[in-house]
Amino acid sequence: MNKTIIGIVAKYKDGDENKKRVDCHIRNEIKQAVFDNGAIAIGIISPNNEMQPAGDDWMKYNDLIDKENIIEQIKLCDGIILQGGNANEAFEPFIAKYCYDNDIPCLGICAGQNSIVRGLGGTTYRIPNPEKHNQPNKDYVHNIHIDTESRFYDIVKKTKIMVNSRHKLAIEDCPLLDKVGFCEEGYADVIESKDKTFYIGVRFHPESLYKIDENMNNIFKSFIEACKK
Repeated sequence: MNKTIIGIVAKYKDGDENKKRVDCHIRNEIKQAVFDNGAIAIGIISPNNEMQPAGDDWMKYNDLIDKENIIEQIKLCDGIILQGGNANEAFEPFIAKYCYDNDIPCLGICAGQNSIVRGLGGTTYRIPNPEKHNQPNKDYVHNIHIDTESRFYDIVKKTKIMVNSRHKLAIEDCPLLDKVGFCEEGYADVIESKDKTFYIGVRFHPESLYKIDENMNNIFKSFIEACKK
């Protein structure tokens, strides 16, 4: 029986110097959430030796992205996860855009949400109170309120859930996507496309809670189920 294959986009590790890639990094919690929910995880790795760290300005590196070899990797997968981290490379929003254009199920987590936003022409900004939202040592930090008309509501079946929080950026605007989950301060914790099979970005880290929190595990379950279609 063939299993669903999920590609996790690898990130460079903190400490790589002179834009030379030393190691690629995939969070153990994310790959384990994939395996624990019955799918297979593989890495999507940048074919470029030199890194192109980028934010909202990622398109200036567009001609340097090895698109052909990235796309060949994506074609091996039924869905893509863009994981969190302290920084992004230009190939990550490229992947987010490719998934959107080709209706490939995509889940963006924290910095991966940034890649989804940037890939579709949106922008981010640094929040004025990062000390409140960048709390990596806490399981739960704040509530988010969920739009009942959203696809994300269909996943968790709740109008309010508790989430963790370890970020410093928030979404300014996101063309083509809907903001459907918000913290008390109005930051968009969940964005989605209602027109795609599964295209959702979350500001929090469900991979750190999926073993103890049904809401978090349901995100992975729904994503993997969408990848089977």
